[in-house]
Amino acid sequence: MLTAPRLPGDQTYDGLLVQGDLPAGWHLPNRFPGERPDDASGAIDALLGYDDQTVVGEERQAQLDSEQNETIDGRWRYIEHTATATRVFIRLQRQLLAIPEEIRITGVVYLPWRPGDPITSQLLRELPTARIEAAINKRLFAMTRTSTITGGKIELPSGRKVAERDLLKPLGDPKQTPDFYELVALQHGQLTVNGDSNPSATMAELSGVALSTAQGWVAKARARGLLPPGRRGRAG
Repeated sequence: MLTAPRLPGDQTYDGLLVQGDLPAGWHLPNRFPGERPDDASGAIDALLGYDDQTVVGEERQAQLDSEQNETIDGRWRYIEHTATATRVFIRLQRQLLAIPEEIRITGVVYLPWRPGDPITSQLLRELPTARIEAAINKRLFAMTRTSTITGGKIELPSGRKVAERDLLKPLGDPKQTPDFYELVALQHGQLTVNGDSNPSATMAELSGVALSTAQGWVAKARARGLLPPGRRGRAG
C-alpha cells in the first residue's frame, strides 16, 4: 500500500531525528508548534540571530567554501519532556570535518509548559544531549573510530580497519569490496574536509570510473544512511 510522502512540516521528513533517537520520557511531535506546514529552522536562526556572520549571500557562500565546520543549514527540532511538559527546541548540525561525519546539537531553547513559568536547573539537567547525539550518529553512521598505537583508524562494520591516509585510494568493485559503501562515505567525507567542491567528480577520477557511476555510489551511500542528505545547490 502506498504511503503519503512526508512533508517538510513533518519533523521526521529528512530522517535527521526520529522518535527512536530520544531517551524514555521524551516525545518528538509529528509537527512543529503551531502546525506549521514547513521546516521553520531558517526562520528560527534568523529570529535568534544565530550566526550574524552569515547574513548576506556572500557570507553564506564564504562559509560553504571554507575549511571550518559550517553554522548554516542547521535544523531545529521540537521535542517535549513527557513528565513536565517542558518544550525544547534543539538545533542539529552536521560536522563535516569529523570523519565519519557526525551530527551535533549546536543550540537549545527551553520553553515552559505554561507560558511565564520559570525554567529551573532541574529542567535543564533533564535534557540528555550526549545520549541524543550518540543515538542519531549510531543510526546515521554505521562506522566508529578506534584508537591504536599507530594512530587513529576507522573500524568498518565487517571489523576491517582503515587508516585515514588510505581513504583516497581507488574504491574497487562494489560487488567484491567489503564495506564498499562505508568506504564511499568515508572518501566523500575526506574530500569534503580537504575543501573539494565536487567530491563525486574527484571520486570518479580516483577510481577511474564515469562521474555518473561515482554519483550513483554516493546516492546509494546516502540511501543507506551513511551520508546525510545532500544540500540543494551544492555539487557532489
